[in-house]
Amino acid sequence: MIALIQRVSEANVTVDGEILGAIGKGLVVLLGVEKGDTDADAAKLAHKVRGYRVFEDDNGKMNVNVSQHGGELLVISQFTLAADTKRECGRASRGHRLMKQNVCTRYFVRIASVQG
Repeated sequence: MIALIQRVSEANVTVDGEILGAIGKGLVVLLGVEKGDTDADAAKLAHKVRGYRVFEDDNGKMNVNVSQHGGELLVISQFTLAADTKRECGRASRGHRLMKQNVCTRYFVRIASVQG
């Protein structure tokens, strides 16, 4: 399981003009789920993401996590994070490392719903 996080003042996901998800201040989490990832991996990653101190405290130091900051998470599927870049596979994406979508959905919900 691989996550790339970005601190945002606001963000949304729009498909065909319809907003599917939106947050105010918080973190966008691009999440790649691979075969072999487990519920325990999702729980561990969720706590790590929520615990990263990437927001400023009253003294201007990066010392506050997203929950302490009152922020939200927007978790977005990004299967390319699990891309196999070590093999000579041209530029076509390879799906052999990717988890099935129905399993991924469970992990996305878990990561988005973990509190502080």
